[in-house]
Amino acid sequence: MHLLGVIIIGFVVGIIARLLKPGPDGMGFIMTTLVGIGGALLATYAGQTFGFYHAGETAGFIGAVVGAVVLLIGISMVRSRG
Repeated sequence: MHLLGVIIIGFVVGIIARLLKPGPDGMGFIMTTLVGIGGALLATYAGQTFGFYHAGETAGFIGAVVGAVVLLIGISMVRSRG
Protein backbone atom coordinates (compact mmCIF):
# COMPACT_ATOMS: atom_id res chain seq x y z
CA MET A 1 0.00 0.00 0.00
CA HIS A 2 2.91 2.36 0.64
CA LEU A 3 4.02 2.35 -3.03
CA LEU A 4 0.45 2.88 -4.21
CA GLY A 5 0.11 5.79 -1.78
CA VAL A 6 3.30 7.39 -3.12
CA ILE A 7 2.01 7.08 -6.68
CA ILE A 8 -1.37 8.60 -5.79
CA ILE A 9 0.20 11.48 -3.84
CA GLY A 10 2.69 12.00 -6.68
CA PHE A 11 -0.13 12.21 -9.20
CA VAL A 12 -2.06 14.71 -7.07
CA VAL A 13 1.08 16.81 -6.56
CA GLY A 14 1.82 16.66 -10.30
CA ILE A 15 -1.70 17.83 -11.18
CA ILE A 16 -1.53 20.72 -8.69
CA ALA A 17 1.91 21.72 -10.00
CA ARG A 18 0.64 21.72 -13.60
CA LEU A 19 -2.28 23.93 -12.55
CA LEU A 20 0.06 26.40 -10.80
CA LYS A 21 2.60 26.63 -13.63
CA PRO A 22 1.18 28.56 -16.58
CA GLY A 23 1.65 27.48 -20.19
CA PRO A 24 1.28 24.21 -22.04
CA ASP A 25 3.32 21.24 -20.87
CA GLY A 26 2.27 18.49 -23.25
CA MET A 27 2.69 15.82 -20.58
CA GLY A 28 0.53 12.77 -20.17
CA PHE A 29 -0.70 10.88 -17.15
CA ILE A 30 2.54 8.98 -16.52
CA MET A 31 4.86 11.98 -16.91
CA THR A 32 2.63 14.07 -14.63
CA THR A 33 2.81 11.34 -11.99
CA LEU A 34 6.59 11.03 -12.34
CA VAL A 35 7.09 14.80 -12.02
CA GLY A 36 4.88 14.80 -8.92
CA ILE A 37 6.81 11.92 -7.36
CA GLY A 38 10.12 13.57 -8.25
CA GLY A 39 8.99 16.87 -6.77
CA ALA A 40 7.85 15.12 -3.62
CA LEU A 41 11.16 13.32 -3.25
CA LEU A 42 13.16 16.47 -3.98
CA ALA A 43 11.21 18.55 -1.48
CA THR A 44 11.11 15.85 1.18
CA TYR A 45 14.85 15.28 1.25
CA ALA A 46 15.78 18.94 0.84
CA GLY A 47 13.23 20.18 3.39
CA GLN A 48 14.13 17.62 6.01
CA THR A 49 17.87 17.96 5.40
CA PHE A 50 17.78 21.72 5.91
CA GLY A 51 15.38 21.39 8.86
CA PHE A 52 12.44 23.27 7.32
CA TYR A 53 9.98 20.58 8.45
CA HIS A 54 9.77 17.01 9.71
CA ALA A 55 8.14 13.90 8.26
CA GLY A 56 4.34 14.01 8.31
CA GLU A 57 3.93 17.78 8.51
CA THR A 58 1.63 19.67 6.12
CA ALA A 59 4.60 21.72 4.95
CA GLY A 60 5.89 18.53 3.32
CA PHE A 61 2.93 18.45 0.93
CA ILE A 62 3.36 22.12 0.13
CA GLY A 63 7.08 21.55 -0.37
CA ALA A 64 6.29 18.63 -2.70
CA VAL A 65 4.13 20.91 -4.86
CA VAL A 66 6.87 23.55 -4.94
CA GLY A 67 9.43 20.86 -5.84
CA ALA A 68 7.19 19.61 -8.66
CA VAL A 69 6.75 23.15 -10.01
CA VAL A 70 10.54 23.57 -9.98
CA LEU A 71 10.88 20.30 -11.91
CA LEU A 72 8.22 21.43 -14.41
CA ILE A 73 10.08 24.68 -15.01
CA GLY A 74 13.33 22.76 -15.47
CA ILE A 75 11.70 20.34 -17.91
CA SER A 76 10.21 23.25 -19.87
CA MET A 77 13.63 24.93 -20.10
CA VAL A 78 15.27 21.73 -21.33
CA ARG A 79 12.53 21.11 -23.90
CA SER A 80 12.70 24.68 -25.22
CA ARG A 81 16.46 24.38 -25.86
CA GLY A 82 16.15 21.07 -27.71
